[in-house]
Amino acid sequence: MKHFRVSFIVTALCLAAAGWWGYSHTGWAGALTAIGVAAILGVMEVSLSFDNAVVNASVLKTWDAFWQKLFLGVGIIIAVFGMRLLFPLVIVAMAADLGLMDVWHLALNDPKQYSAHLTAHHAEVAAFGGMFLLLVFLNFLLDETKEMHWLGHVEEKLGSLGKVSSISVMIAIGALMGSLSLVGEAQKMVVLISGLWGILIYVGVDAISSLLEKEEGEGNVGEMVKRGGIGAFLYLEVLDASFSFDGVIGAFAITTDVVIIMLGLAIGAMFVRSLTVYLVKQGTLDEFVYLEHGAHYAIGILALIMLGSMKYHIPEVFTGLVGVAFIVASLWSSVRHKKEMKQLEVAA
Repeated sequence: MKHFRVSFIVTALCLAAAGWWGYSHTGWAGALTAIGVAAILGVMEVSLSFDNAVVNASVLKTWDAFWQKLFLGVGIIIAVFGMRLLFPLVIVAMAADLGLMDVWHLALNDPKQYSAHLTAHHAEVAAFGGMFLLLVFLNFLLDETKEMHWLGHVEEKLGSLGKVSSISVMIAIGALMGSLSLVGEAQKMVVLISGLWGILIYVGVDAISSLLEKEEGEGNVGEMVKRGGIGAFLYLEVLDASFSFDGVIGAFAITTDVVIIMLGLAIGAMFVRSLTVYLVKQGTLDEFVYLEHGAHYAIGILALIMLGSMKYHIPEVFTGLVGVAFIVASLWSSVRHKKEMKQLEVAA
């Protein structure tokens, strides 16, 4: 439980702040309601981002202690205040041609209008996040160097397609072009541009990582930077942004109070970070060999859900349950694989 100690402290503080906020508006009834809603949002965020924690852990386990602490420290500030508060404000500011402070006052004083501005641009955000997450999934699936294959021969064959240069980007662009049929003519250009930005940022982050890797043999500084994972740090932050905004949009289906949304999602973000630390420290990914597979398949499904949400309303409960289902299935497969390996060792 030591890995979750800080998360419980933050949870207590956030729930207390939510209670104070609700009490200052509508008394004790408002305080209880605010605490309950913040708790629900925290649980929703964890369910939507569990696969994010697994992928984070798969990257972080190769980092040294300093950079792990930097990501888990600075990263949580970016995750809570940057992605779950500032990013939505920036989107509304750009859409409504308002200043950030004006948008902040709008969020506090007229949350329904703020929510309307935010949801009106859901298609562009979904295209951006969907493309980034789809490339995360495709580059994991279409990896010819991957040794473990959850789906056996089928996954191995798909992995061999990774020999084709830029096949992941080609598939992603094809998916983006196909998804344009889900939006009206007036939105197609802005959705296309948003999706291309998602692809461009993924490729850019990947390029930075590759450049840093080439520096490995050129001295201790290059090795230190690579081990520090600057490219991976950017990768994880954009990945978190793709996950978090989906949670922000879903939160407005529960409440339009931006303060309660931030507090509730902050609780979830903290537990996701703590879960990431737990997976790294306990070596869970090494013990449950298919867990990383399940997380990436969940990310692939989430990418498709985000693209589909440009036209259809997909309940957040369904999104969360799909992710959990893949995680549970991969855990079960990992346990079965572990037993089979032990039996082979005994037989030998």
